[in-house]
Amino acid sequence: MKDFIIPWDDRDFGTPPSRSEKQVTLTIDGFDVTVPEGTSIMRAAAIAGISIPKLCATDSVDAFGSCRLCLVEIEGRNGTPASCTTPVAEGMKVHTQTGKLKTLRRGVMELYISDHPLDCLTCAANGDCELQDMAGAVGLRDVRYDAVSTHFRPRQNGEANPQYRAKDQSNPYFDYDPAKCIVCSRCVRACEEVQGTFALTIEGRGWDSRVKAGGRNDTFLTSDCVSCGACVQACPTGTLIEKSVVEIGTPERSVVTTCAYCGVGCSFKAEMRGDELVRMVPHKSGAANRGHSCVKGRFAWGYATHKDRILNPMIRERVTDPWRVVSWDEAMAFAAARMKGLIDKHGRHSVGVITSSRCTNEETYLVQKLARAVFGNNNTDTCARVCHSPTGYGLGQTFGTSAGTQNFDSVEHADVIMVIGANPHAAHPVFASRMKKRIRQGAKLIVVDPRRTETVEAPHARATLHLPLRPGTNVAVVTAMAHVIVTEGLMDEAFIRERCDWDEFQDYAAFVADPRHSPEAVAELTGVNPETLREAARLYATGGNAAIYYGLGVTEHSQGSTTVIGIANLAMLTGNIGRPGVGVNPLRGQNNVQGSCDMGSFPHELPGYRHVKNDDVRALFEGAWGVTLDKEPGLRIPNMLDAAVEGSFKGIYIQGEDILQSDPDTKHVAAGLAAMECVIVHDLFLNETANYAHVFFPGSTFLEKNGTFTNAERRINMVRKVMAPRNGHEDWEVTQMFANAMGANWNYAHPSQIMDEIALLTPSFAGVSYDLLEARGSVQWPCNDKAPEGTPTMHVGGFVRGKGKFIRTDYVATDERTGPRFPLLLTTGRILSQYNVGAQTRRTANVVWHDQDVLEIHPHDAETRGIRDGDWVRLSSRSGETTLRATITDRVSPGVVYTTFHHPDTQANVVTTDYSDWATNCPEYKVTAVQVSPSNGPSQWQKDYAAQAEQARRILPAAE
Repeated sequence: MKDFIIPWDDRDFGTPPSRSEKQVTLTIDGFDVTVPEGTSIMRAAAIAGISIPKLCATDSVDAFGSCRLCLVEIEGRNGTPASCTTPVAEGMKVHTQTGKLKTLRRGVMELYISDHPLDCLTCAANGDCELQDMAGAVGLRDVRYDAVSTHFRPRQNGEANPQYRAKDQSNPYFDYDPAKCIVCSRCVRACEEVQGTFALTIEGRGWDSRVKAGGRNDTFLTSDCVSCGACVQACPTGTLIEKSVVEIGTPERSVVTTCAYCGVGCSFKAEMRGDELVRMVPHKSGAANRGHSCVKGRFAWGYATHKDRILNPMIRERVTDPWRVVSWDEAMAFAAARMKGLIDKHGRHSVGVITSSRCTNEETYLVQKLARAVFGNNNTDTCARVCHSPTGYGLGQTFGTSAGTQNFDSVEHADVIMVIGANPHAAHPVFASRMKKRIRQGAKLIVVDPRRTETVEAPHARATLHLPLRPGTNVAVVTAMAHVIVTEGLMDEAFIRERCDWDEFQDYAAFVADPRHSPEAVAELTGVNPETLREAARLYATGGNAAIYYGLGVTEHSQGSTTVIGIANLAMLTGNIGRPGVGVNPLRGQNNVQGSCDMGSFPHELPGYRHVKNDDVRALFEGAWGVTLDKEPGLRIPNMLDAAVEGSFKGIYIQGEDILQSDPDTKHVAAGLAAMECVIVHDLFLNETANYAHVFFPGSTFLEKNGTFTNAERRINMVRKVMAPRNGHEDWEVTQMFANAMGANWNYAHPSQIMDEIALLTPSFAGVSYDLLEARGSVQWPCNDKAPEGTPTMHVGGFVRGKGKFIRTDYVATDERTGPRFPLLLTTGRILSQYNVGAQTRRTANVVWHDQDVLEIHPHDAETRGIRDGDWVRLSSRSGETTLRATITDRVSPGVVYTTFHHPDTQANVVTTDYSDWATNCPEYKVTAVQVSPSNGPSQWQKDYAAQAEQARRILPAAE
């Protein structure tokens, strides 16, 4: 296969690299090679450009030594050891091509081929099969053995062959053909070592050995397999192969790009045949994923060509009218006339924008620039605020910068890992795999979560401690941990004196030492066993390198910012900042949440987190943009909706966000949108928000654009255009066309020019350019004169703000309370196979695993309400009600229920409230007082909503 853009060495070296710093020199086939001690002979040879035949070896898993094809001869030693399992030694002299070795390898290969179907010309792996390649490499020209019994013939001597197993095609994305399996165990080892699921095994012995997914009667679909694709990638034959390769053919070129799902930011090779995407293969040089993937990034890209996708602009006078397909010119003229009219009539503050955490940095930058430089206001907001704005505030106040402190490699050096309000298994599975691998190596895991999640109970990587707190009590738990650390003298006084403000620490220490913050005092409030909480605090403080990873279960609370501050306090108390294996790490929910924040999407901050009130900052942007900027902060999304209902906010441009499904209190969002006179939706599909839109700009997928994403570790990754945009334009071009229709004079010809402007105006991006990213693959900001190659670890030697700041964390109960009418607490989250509001994943085969949102309820709560597993139930709150099916499980505690928000048919956010974080207005998705009762099916509200949505999505035929 020809590689089109592969800027890094992508060879398979056979075995993983050694981490030893000591160097060893040996001779291989007469060439001197110097490698780290512990390196295998196979890898050393590959580094020297000498290829040793192999089948069971690949550098993503540990050496196994089963295929006996990689044999070598070593001077002074007897026999022919396997090069994959034999480490190098100083002065060693190795021969890889002797007459003896050639004969042995051909004999081994003959045995493999004697029990393998010789259907290479019609095999889907033809041209991409290592068995085929190795047969050629060893010079195999014929097979002397005529196997009496085989695994690949359905019938033997006219009778059914008991050794034959039919192809398993149950998985929607790949097939398993046992007839082609050579039992090299690469798939089994990949499932164990790379993914950590342990879904595969080798059943039987000797001749009866074969790969098996799950138990005796399981298929790949019914087993524990999570469809990450690691086994498919590891398979050297056509045994495990993507259905897309079977249907389309072998790829002919590849382009390295970045996944557009979660905040891990995995690098992939998009492998193409012509302009058709054949498969996505995780790129081993990707610094965030190191060659691994999850089911979404690896397989769930079919939405890009789904029939629901809108490819032409559409307009309508009223939201009750059907859509009319128009040209780009007519759509731009219509949208610009509407927006200009609103500004002329109601003033420049009557309109605004919402940027996307799914679009590139460059696209997000242009949308906020549209608001500030064209509309003339700071009415810009983003979904990043409704998930991680407390991170920005909390870490900004304590450390001086609003981002995670580490790279993902750091987890490999952690001795204690504390996961708070996150379920990486479901939401950040590639990071979870790396974390679980470290746990299997001996690291301890503490999980703070109301549910007993998959992260708590991962195979061979179970949590040491689980703190099942009551939703809404994060601050009390974190402060109680600090109480234990301070009162038992477990803090790192030297670190605190050197790196933090000592006076502020003493005030904070006196605060947390108060007996009212002890684990025993808060036990009734939090529901956490006091002794377990004390164990967790001691383990975090004394267990070695301790790292905290947290998610939306921390931030999406009325005290989200306070909890983030409390987490930062814990890290400073114990000195777990500024080196590998430690830190405070927010797990971002979408692919560019970090980037959308960096690019100035908030109404009070310009790019680089600089307040709009600062004259010097505004002057910098005014000089570059040639306009006068408003010094007053603009409206956040809730404020925009409130103002719309009141009649003062009239128009909005929404790029790549579905606020009607994702934002809280659905009825209030609908009322706000309905009150506006010009709603422009720029997206791939007619999403729920588009029900209230007057203009629809079709968007482009990540496969159809150039740009950058910034992941949860501040890593800026390249997004490369794999195919031409099906709608005709990349998203940044659409925004530029609209800005120019509004009277701007933007002349960007390529996203690299937008990045150059970002670098000019944003200190943390000052050294970033496409040339640098192409050369290095990726870079972590800050990237500037002080850190020209980026900053993998933040706050080394000192905090960005100078001295670390300890801040008191008083627990204040949320205004959302349970009571007789609503006695249960609802919390929400995600599931592995689906993503965010499901607009992408619901249009893929991932619906096989999760085709509807369900409500998890404890057996006790279900029994007292007469609810059985699978029953329809009504979920009601003070805001609204919806219906969905119940799943009875003890993964949730009594008094707590849980659901996801991936399916618009459920609209879980119709029951969430408008309570929000005190500092940032981040919605309190994680605490809603509810009642659950039996139901006969969808509620009247759901029926009315479905009818309205159907009406709003009518599209006139082209002739009309």
